[in-house]
Order: sequence, then structure tokens, then C-alpha cells
Amino acid sequence: MNLEQLNFHHLFYFWRVAKVSHLTRAAQELHTSQSALSAQIRQLEDRLGSTLFAREGRRLVLTDNGHLVFSYAEGIFGLSQEMLDSLQGLNDGTTRLRVGGVATMSRNYQENWIRPALANPHVVLTLESGLLDWLLDRLLRHQLDVVLANETVPVDPDRPLHCRFLGSQSVSLVGHAMTWQGRKLRIPDDLHEVDIALPGTRHALRAQFDALCESAEIKPRLRAEVDDMALLRLIARDSGWLTLLPEIVVQDELSGGSLVVVGESSQLQERFYAITAPHRSRIDVLEQLLTKSHGILSECKPWAKPPCSSIPFLDSP
Repeated sequence: MNLEQLNFHHLFYFWRVAKVSHLTRAAQELHTSQSALSAQIRQLEDRLGSTLFAREGRRLVLTDNGHLVFSYAEGIFGLSQEMLDSLQGLNDGTTRLRVGGVATMSRNYQENWIRPALANPHVVLTLESGLLDWLLDRLLRHQLDVVLANETVPVDPDRPLHCRFLGSQSVSLVGHAMTWQGRKLRIPDDLHEVDIALPGTRHALRAQFDALCESAEIKPRLRAEVDDMALLRLIARDSGWLTLLPEIVVQDELSGGSLVVVGESSQLQERFYAITAPHRSRIDVLEQLLTKSHGILSECKPWAKPPCSSIPFLDSP
């Protein structure tokens, strides 16, 4: 068959059924009968010459060829939704920006990065959090405009992506001000058998820290390992342990004086990246964020004294 023979209406119905894995539920969502929906999917299978679904009990599961067709359908209809959102934005004077953030990243960093857009009344934001691979999959399906990550992505010709470095900052040991005010520790030399909370093993910082301790033959007393930076922030605030994390995670506590920096190491760095898909439609707000965000963290700590200059706000259209 050729492209002119492909019925995109049938492909759309297949896509909706595949997303819910249930024929009756999909028929209800599409306001059609189950028999009509089933017949149109059979026509698509006949035209493609391939079975797309197999039954497991009352559920429909995708065959190998079904997964292939679904991946392309996701791209087609994801891009179509992006087009509709862009047209709607042009019509109502708004810009829709969809941002994904890796779950192991600081929420404070993500909020600081989008802060200029928060001041723009013409911007509507969608913010999602998850594992990197899941977010990149949504990016390639045109369901996100940018993914913020604390690790780069390997070059893969089957998954072309643009990875832009945004900035980096040193990682610090923080502790309660009542206990640690005025005290300093060397990382890792002074941490042997010290109670400590660390980022989880999926976090790039953890591998850096473990390598430093191993080379110095230092063994801190691990009390908690936490993937989620928001939870690690709570542990830093509410436990009696030292915590290793980027200062931006606890910027409010450092500014307020409840936590203090006990130690820093230039050998421990968290790096931040913005990942985009090629051939995406240009979004001026996103271009401004990408341009203005480079190096902000390395140049300026929002909680430092005297206060540093704030992140520049975007001009409204």
C-alpha cells in the first residue's frame, strides 16, 4: 500500500484503543459503538497486512507490530496536538510551554528556571516530573517541549536529541545551624563514621561522592539515601544528620538561617541540561529561557549575602 491508501481515521481509532487497552472504554470515549470501532480496526489491520492486537482475557494487548504502529501513531497525533495548541495560542494570544523535569532534580532549580515565564501573563505552563527515559519518550512524541535533567543523554542516531548545558554548581554538606554554625568539615576527609543522608544511587552525585570516599578510604555512616530532592530537603531540615545536596535544594532554609553549609567540594558538581527534540516548532519563550539560563547557578546564589541580582524576566509579547 502507499500513503494515499492509509486511512488516518482508522489509525486514530487504533491509537485511542491502544492507549486505554480496552475496546468498550475507547468506544465510550469516542462516542461510537464497540462493533463499529472493532470493524474499523480490522480494516486497518487488513490494509496494513498485520495483526495489531491480541486478546488477554478481556484486555487487548499490542502485538510487536502493534507496538511499532502505536509508536508512530503517538508521534503523528502528538504532533497534531502540538499544532492545535500552537494555533489556539495564536488565536487567544497565549503560548503553551510544556516542561518535563527529572524526578531526581531539585524542584527549586526547576522553579528558578521557569520563573521568568511565571511573570509573563501570556504563558500557560504544563509541568511534568518523572524518570528521564519516560520524559524523553514524551519529548520525542511531541508531548513535551523541553526536558530539564541533571545528566546528559548519550548520542543515539535512533533517538536524535539536542542537549544544552545550562550551568553547574558545587554540592555541599548542610546541617542544623544550632549544631554546626561556624564549623567546617572537609569532604570526604572529615566524614568517617559521620551520620549522613545522601542522594539515591540513581543520582549522578552519588557516584561522584562514593568514588571520593572510596579513594580516601573514608566510610561515612549512611542513614538515608533518597532519590527525590524534595524529600531529601525535608530530611536535611528535620533530621540531626548532615546531608549532601546542591545548595539550591535548601535555598530557603539557608536564606532563613535554619541550615548552614558545613562543607563544600569543587570535585562534586551537579550539572543541569535542557534537552529538546530536533525539528520542533520554535517557541520564543523557550528560546529566551534557554538563552538566559546559561551559567546562572555558577554566577549567583539566590541566598547569598549580599543578595545577588535576580534572574531576568522575559519581556511580554
